Amino acid sequence: MRDDGSKNRDSEAAYARYLAGMDASMRQKVALTAAHLLADGRVADMGTGSGEGANALAQLYPSLDVIGVDIDPAMVARATSKFDAKNLSFVVGDIAQPVFEEASLDGIFDSSVLHHVTTFTGYDHEAAARCLAVQVRSLREGGIIVVRDFLLPDGAEDDVLLDIPDASVATLERTSHGHRSLHASKGFVMSREASAREGWARFRLSRRHAVEFVLRKDYQDDWEAEIKEEYTYFDRARFESVFAELGLRVLASTPIWNPWIVRNRFEGHFEMRALDERELPFPATNYVIVGERVAPEASVRFEDAGEAPKVGFLALEHFAHVETGSVRDLARRPGAVADVIPYFLSGGRLYVLARTSYPRPILATKLASELSIDGAGVVPWLVEPLHVSLYEKPIAQAVEEELLRTARMDADAILSVTLGSAYCPSPGGLQEEVRSIFVEVKPNFLDVTLEGVSAFSTSGRVRPIEAQQLLRAAQVGGLPDARLELNVRDLLARLDRSHGPWLGDVPREGAATPSLSSTSWESLQRAPHRRMYRRCDARRSVSFLELHARRFVELDASSRVVGEATLELVLPKKRSCATVAIALLARVNDIVCLGLDDDDLPAVQSFYGHSDVHVAPAWRLPLDCASREAAMAFVRASLLAEHGIEAGEMSELGGRYHPSPGATPEVVHPFATWVTATANEASRRPLHFVPLDQLVAHATEIIDGHLRVVALRAASMLGLLG
Repeated sequence: MRDDGSKNRDSEAAYARYLAGMDASMRQKVALTAAHLLADGRVADMGTGSGEGANALAQLYPSLDVIGVDIDPAMVARATSKFDAKNLSFVVGDIAQPVFEEASLDGIFDSSVLHHVTTFTGYDHEAAARCLAVQVRSLREGGIIVVRDFLLPDGAEDDVLLDIPDASVATLERTSHGHRSLHASKGFVMSREASAREGWARFRLSRRHAVEFVLRKDYQDDWEAEIKEEYTYFDRARFESVFAELGLRVLASTPIWNPWIVRNRFEGHFEMRALDERELPFPATNYVIVGERVAPEASVRFEDAGEAPKVGFLALEHFAHVETGSVRDLARRPGAVADVIPYFLSGGRLYVLARTSYPRPILATKLASELSIDGAGVVPWLVEPLHVSLYEKPIAQAVEEELLRTARMDADAILSVTLGSAYCPSPGGLQEEVRSIFVEVKPNFLDVTLEGVSAFSTSGRVRPIEAQQLLRAAQVGGLPDARLELNVRDLLARLDRSHGPWLGDVPREGAATPSLSSTSWESLQRAPHRRMYRRCDARRSVSFLELHARRFVELDASSRVVGEATLELVLPKKRSCATVAIALLARVNDIVCLGLDDDDLPAVQSFYGHSDVHVAPAWRLPLDCASREAAMAFVRASLLAEHGIEAGEMSELGGRYHPSPGATPEVVHPFATWVTATANEASRRPLHFVPLDQLVAHATEIIDGHLRVVALRAASMLGLLG
């Protein structure tokens, strides 16, 4: 590397210390914007209050000019006297009125502030939309706005049954009398129902009011202020439509469940049910939506306009198991490409060049199940790697030409080219292998509009993003493309650099399981290979997968068509588009191990000549699996039935990701859990438990993309990656 190593370490250490010192909500806010905000420019923190959030951004990004805005002159004076970073300032201003000149900002943050706007305008929900319209005018094209607030649940006006302990009844009644206390018609209606549970009471009320209660029930110390505020004003669909109407391309739309709140204030403290007694999932504790301002004529959304004639892009192949005769379908794309990861060091930090806001409308297909276990919105604009064809020209020459074409970087900017590793992103259904090429380039904070790369009017832009920023974004659902995450982790390992602190949840470790034994990664790789599949006729297929061609229409903020194209995609016929992959942790002889399944897959045999492959336990979810809680229950039952494993507490292992958004809308939800007990019935398929540090050391040898993701995220979660 062409940089001073000690400087790199000092810069990273200070960065990590400051980030670790933030509270969880501030780390989450910073992480969710990481994949969309360059580390320089001019940003405003609206409703900055104490200034802590603005100061956090200024400290983390010294090249970012941060301005905190608050309507209270006293708060601005205190913040100004308390914080003295050179790149930080504070101004008095009403965030619902113009504060900055038009097109003068690169970023805007509204963190838990828009519900104040609606509260103090007579609970006028559309005041939030008007406030956003004012703020968006101050954004430059390509600038982003981030809103973090509360979320109105779906079916908000439907009645639900709320079960609470008797000790909470007084607080609920107090809430029902005082809710929206600034309004003449304050309060809400509810009725008490019979409860079959001793020591608990049951009430019937609207889902909106039940959520208002459970979100505020523990804020007793500042009750008079809290009871004035109405937390819920927009649901996810309304947030997204407001953003589109304002000429904003939605880059993230993610409900959030704060794990501490769920464990300590939700679980065991209330239950919410539909009138048919069906248990409802816990409400989101927060919601984040990120929008990018685009030119007036640019697209802000896609519509699936229906079935179209096939174009021959995808093909289905079929493979029969030589022993059981069972047939597996595989979807195949033509040719082969490699991810190109240009990178450079600047100011002690590592940056990678990626294409941002790249259109992937397949994710918005109507054919995908609308059931979303995490309530996140469809985001067809991704941050993802550059890529080149592997066979048209020599690799290094192809890389040179690609960087000149897309990033406008000539050959003199390239310092070195290194071939990376390969893996199969979703080998259960895709005959696809991904390879990587790392390209060290001269430092260049470019921002280049891509042209003619996609089939639509836009192809996004090429921008540098700080490597640890990208990993933080992946942890909280802000980076849906798994390829970029895995490439960045590979690059950090090659350069012997830290992956940064873990920001997500950590499941509580259960008791040790002495019945388990560990196996080394090396011994697994020495086992004889198998070839268990042969190609077969399509007539033998059970049609697990099916191909579709759909016409996608590209629309601007005025719903005017600005582009359209036919794309092919593959879907499971009788299962959801959602997959759950599990990091199954166990402590064996005081060593943390990860459970691996020894499988045979025809996609692996197609590329590597053998079918045997070690994978993370993973399942396509049933179509009726419509919540995080239902998915976790399904995984628990599957682990026990298939592998004889009882799992402990489960937590999300970072954000959801798409393994191959150019071919399928499949979305993967990774979870982590610890083994709590095992059953030894011979009919169950045993798992191999491999020391996690060995998997980290041999990560580039892991073929299954899901296993790479969960192993590296689990290692990051447990502090094994620095």
